[in-house]
Amino acid sequence: MVKSNWIWAFLGLLALGLRLLAGFFPDLTDQVYSRSIFPIIRIGIDYSLGSLPFPTAYLFFGLIFWLFGLVLRRFFRVKGVKNRWKYLMQTAANGLGALIFLFLLLWGYNYQRTPIIERLSLQPKPLSLSQLTEEINRSQHLAVLSRGQITQDTMALSEVMDYAAMESEVRATLAQNSGVLALNFAGRPRTKQFPPQGMMRRMGILGIYFPFTGESYLDPALHVLEKPFTIAHEMAHSLGVTNEGEASFIAWVVCTRAENPVLQYAAYLVLLRYQLRDYFEMDPDGALCWMETLPRGIIQDLISIREAGEAYPPIWLALSRASNDLFLKSQGVKAGIQSYQQLPMLAFAWHKKIAKNGEGVNFE
Repeated sequence: MVKSNWIWAFLGLLALGLRLLAGFFPDLTDQVYSRSIFPIIRIGIDYSLGSLPFPTAYLFFGLIFWLFGLVLRRFFRVKGVKNRWKYLMQTAANGLGALIFLFLLLWGYNYQRTPIIERLSLQPKPLSLSQLTEEINRSQHLAVLSRGQITQDTMALSEVMDYAAMESEVRATLAQNSGVLALNFAGRPRTKQFPPQGMMRRMGILGIYFPFTGESYLDPALHVLEKPFTIAHEMAHSLGVTNEGEASFIAWVVCTRAENPVLQYAAYLVLLRYQLRDYFEMDPDGALCWMETLPRGIIQDLISIREAGEAYPPIWLALSRASNDLFLKSQGVKAGIQSYQQLPMLAFAWHKKIAKNGEGVNFE
């Protein structure tokens, strides 16, 4: 029988064993955990911690520091070097076990679910130059149309939408399109701004989902045209989407289907930037010529977004990327951080599927 003073270590090992087993049954994991248990967790968190007006990760970190203080205090009260080391090892094992258990229970088992792109029957493949050219011209055309609904001015856009309204509209649009995207929408997922401004950006992070509080956060320093897509990306994580490429794809679909042209334009700009990067890799001269066709307003917005990022240059970017890549691969995301780069392929596969099946197809 497991002694109670090792209970969290035991629960952590049990959770890891269940994770290993879940990996062999992704469809069952999807149905039992992702679409049955996780939505209940989602609703419970959203209408408790999610209702607070500040990032509840502050409470979590405060709790961790408080517990650390208690452990330290008790450590010095334990008599004898051997007993102290035994206490320290036991506490470390229980602490690690608790984090593993809570991470997997509150969100982590979603890594073992059936991928969303499989449920949507999407087959992303590298684009040929002709396909990429067609896609980037499409993105440019749609970006021009959506920007024209916002303003006819060619100056860079700045404060075009209140953050609270932006978050609310993204969430509502995500809920409306959850069936089309094979998502099980539940609760009221939040993406809160996480001060101090620039802290996350200096770590090479635009947004992050924090499973221990069930909230996602973004850096307030983001350009206003970066925020809609980042909100939608992190909300996709809130609904159990773990793959970064899938989360970006969902964010793009959601924002482009929004009624507000600000959200549409923000999504088209993100896709344009990914496509342009691929274009430069495949045909640098052609990419330079294509850039000359961009309207002045879009160019000014791209420059403004770049300058917003340069205002907070990342510190230890290589370390941040390496640790994120290692974490993603450890959770079964084989592409690691390269999964972020899948958006152009997924957008192209989506366009083909929509053209074949038509709008309004429900994949649930």
